[in-house]
Amino acid sequence: MAERMGFEPMCQISLTIRFRVGAVMATSVPLRSGQDNSTKQRMRWFTTLLIVLLQVFFAGCGEQAAPLAMKRPLPFPTPAQHDLIVVTSTGPLTYYLDDKGAVVGLEHDLIEAFAQELGVGVKFEVVPPDEIDAALDAGKAHLAAAWLPMPADASEKSTPPISQTSDVLLQHEASLPLDDIGDLRGRTVVAMPGSRQLATLRELQNRIPDLQVSEYKDGDLFSLLESLGKREIELVAIDSTLTQIAAQFIPSLQATLELNENHPVVWRLGTHPNAELLARVSDFVERAQRDGTLLKIEDRYFGHVRRLKQADIVTFLGRIETLLPKFRKHFQSAQTLSGIDWRLIAAVAYHESNWDPKATSPTGVRGIMMLTEETADRLGIGNRLDPRESIIGGARYLNLLKDMQPEDVPEPDRTWLALASYNIGPGNFNAARALAKLQGADSAAWYEMKQILPLMAQRKYYELVKSGRARGGEAVLLVENIRAYYDILVRNQPPYQTVSTRVENMVGMQGSSGLKLGH
Repeated sequence: MAERMGFEPMCQISLTIRFRVGAVMATSVPLRSGQDNSTKQRMRWFTTLLIVLLQVFFAGCGEQAAPLAMKRPLPFPTPAQHDLIVVTSTGPLTYYLDDKGAVVGLEHDLIEAFAQELGVGVKFEVVPPDEIDAALDAGKAHLAAAWLPMPADASEKSTPPISQTSDVLLQHEASLPLDDIGDLRGRTVVAMPGSRQLATLRELQNRIPDLQVSEYKDGDLFSLLESLGKREIELVAIDSTLTQIAAQFIPSLQATLELNENHPVVWRLGTHPNAELLARVSDFVERAQRDGTLLKIEDRYFGHVRRLKQADIVTFLGRIETLLPKFRKHFQSAQTLSGIDWRLIAAVAYHESNWDPKATSPTGVRGIMMLTEETADRLGIGNRLDPRESIIGGARYLNLLKDMQPEDVPEPDRTWLALASYNIGPGNFNAARALAKLQGADSAAWYEMKQILPLMAQRKYYELVKSGRARGGEAVLLVENIRAYYDILVRNQPPYQTVSTRVENMVGMQGSSGLKLGH
């Protein structure tokens, strides 16, 4: 038994010696008169020896048994006692910091939703991809969530799939597209270290010996894609989920070849998970698939990336270089006054007017932010064609619309809903909110409201809420396009720090470093 459990030979020797001591004691000859004292001394000696040997046995085996203790599952996460501990890796689908320092990511948000259901906090242990299995095996986390495939070892437990993805090849549009796996002969394909794509390429090398595989170690995935866009690299393997995002940032890239079939993406719990946790998290994932929780989170990250065409993205990137510098200071002033990210204000302005301060529509809305005369009067804007007045007025108006949302509406939904209201007007938007309640939809969730808004163009629906016809479908397109433009600006333009923000950051750095202002 000791060998099966992984004990070292020292433990076996100790057991053997103890057995021999016991044998001597058990086979001692009967005592004769006059030998009582010497026999008692002999017995005490044997007893002392036995105690010493037992101490050696436990001391010697204690260190060897330590790994066994690590196999014990962590306590079930309970409020105010035990957090949910999750091992993960940084990546655009899992866990990363946005430019404001907030932790985001599809799997991060889904884990947070599960922890909220349990009523506990979450502690993320971030490690390189190739250290996830070791961290989980060592009992350092309840589960691993890092866009992981189904474990190859049948004894390792995992959740039902949270997604189905494949590995695809990206190329520059100017290169000859590959149509068959055999076309990879003599080619070099680059992938991120520790990624599933790297493992897929290693497997392909067994079939295509002259396929060269390289790990990219000079930055993150987006740096790799930029190198591909500059044609410094010929071929890149990525997750199929990211192809639309890649094309949004670098429109010259195209997916040309699927490297394998769809694979399930799961959360892993190791070979000795907490049984109650395994049941609860599996049930949560299945419900998240059914009740729309997962779809809402996916929409937060990917719902808008398919809206823009390649030509739209190319044009926008060009105007970022040529037109945006003329108005950047006005957008940044608007951020200072409103608190809204200047890049979001710029995205709204681009969608509304293509950054044309003289833009005018047949319905009478004018200026770079395309404000109605009524809205301009309400905001005290004297000249809608003045870019500074229009930009600051548009930002103030967006803030008003955000404030009109119910208190329980979280970000970023609050902003997307306010933008829809910016397009169709607060009255029509409130009618759409009433329709959502009649339809059993969540009026505080953008994912559900964008299913409701297009219904406002149909008589049988807008009459239910005693409203007129509204072009709700256009409002949805506006919001999704603005989200896409905003993502591109965030990737290409740095954030703007107001004076108050810079002061707060300076004070924060001084506080965190232990510096004191004066004595």
